[in-house]
Amino acid sequence: MSDSRIITRTALLLSLTLIFQSLRFFIPLPPFLSMFIIGSLVNASLLIAAQKAGLWPALIIAAIAPVVAYFQGQLPLPVFILPVALGNAAYILLFLAGRQLGRIPGIVLATLGKSGLLYGIFAWLLTFIAISPKVAAGIMLAMSWPQLVTGGVGGILAYWVAQRIK
Repeated sequence: MSDSRIITRTALLLSLTLIFQSLRFFIPLPPFLSMFIIGSLVNASLLIAAQKAGLWPALIIAAIAPVVAYFQGQLPLPVFILPVALGNAAYILLFLAGRQLGRIPGIVLATLGKSGLLYGIFAWLLTFIAISPKVAAGIMLAMSWPQLVTGGVGGILAYWVAQRIK
């Protein structure tokens, strides 16, 4: 694939990812429901980028998305940007590695890996950061089982969409 096609696909997928992240400002949904919808769409974008643009473009999107989430107020502290970017990168890398066994095993591996990594990093990180127990509990909830749901749904969406993209 030519460089211009890769750059174009990356730009389109990055734009789509950022639009998905901005849906909470346009569609009035409860925050918990919003997390599932937006998280699933962003995860789908990451895997589609990995499949249709390549590893490095997908990793660029994985790094930019949490920066924008921070500026949108979805991450309470800038120190949380790196762990989320690492979780996104793990999701992509584990999907690509697990895809050798098939798409579904790739989705399962990516979802479990990202969920475990995010939960572990945030559990460790929150031992060093002085924030209210209520905020910490909310963060830990968001980094626990909902990651399994959004990772799995995002993977299934990506599988479905990627089959329809040439």
